[in-house]
Amino acid sequence: MKAVVLNRFGGPETLRLEEVERPEPGPGQVRLRVRAVGVNPYDAKIRSGAMEAVFSTPLPTILGLEVAGVVDAVGSDVTAWSVGDEVLGWSDTGAYAEHALATTVARKPVGLSWEHAVTLPVALETTDRVFGLLGVKPGETLLVHGAAGGVGTVAVQLGVLAGLRVIGTAGPANQEHVAALGATPTTYGEGLVQRVRALAPEGVDAVFDVAGKGALPASIELRGGTDRIVTIADGQAAAELGVVFTQGPPRRSAERLAEVAALAAEGRLVTTVGRAFPLADAAEAHRAAAEGHGRGKLVLTA
Repeated sequence: MKAVVLNRFGGPETLRLEEVERPEPGPGQVRLRVRAVGVNPYDAKIRSGAMEAVFSTPLPTILGLEVAGVVDAVGSDVTAWSVGDEVLGWSDTGAYAEHALATTVARKPVGLSWEHAVTLPVALETTDRVFGLLGVKPGETLLVHGAAGGVGTVAVQLGVLAGLRVIGTAGPANQEHVAALGATPTTYGEGLVQRVRALAPEGVDAVFDVAGKGALPASIELRGGTDRIVTIADGQAAAELGVVFTQGPPRRSAERLAEVAALAAEGRLVTTVGRAFPLADAAEAHRAAAEGHGRGKLVLTA
């Protein structure tokens, strides 16, 4: 099969399409004929070698956490899935490939496209994990930095569905988009504290930083301390300022993913694809991610 292989750490040019052996499913696994793959900032951190200080990645490796595709083989003990089932979930082996193995998957609703289905697994898992760390409750005000991105788009809507009042920061071009998601939008940059205080004179109860664009000092000022602030994007500043930084452990639930996928298929949760690239153009997708695509998820199609 063809797969995008990382043989050495470095820039996007290190991602090369190669012929590799097709994986075989083990106990509890299904093999998917991949139709779509989500491109995440985490992928770029592994590719660059930035994650080596946290954990070692043996090379060569195949990137890609989230996958949507058609089951084409199942492990000997798998009874819940059959060949031909259309699913989405989290890859065990790396999803930048024509085939990938997975353990935790949910059925893809008929009304949800492959590209939009694959925007959900990482954003859902991340949002549920962060909401748990923040301890958010209905009626509270949540500030989301990076509300128009792949994770932010889902986080805003899940917050609204959970009964939160959400204020979302985004660039000037994405203000209407953030408002359409159910949040009160505002822009980044100088004057952020004053703008948020004007929107929420009673204060904000929690802050979810998806963007990592230097918003932590303003968040601390708004909260009056570091309590109930979580970032997934600014680990260095978090360590310096005493803010919670999280990249795991994952909380992957097939049942929860099925629930949210159904909401997306029904139009009750909006999924946004920023741009789709063929699998062979994975390097170009990483370049686009580094430039900042602004809205929605970048996706590879196989």
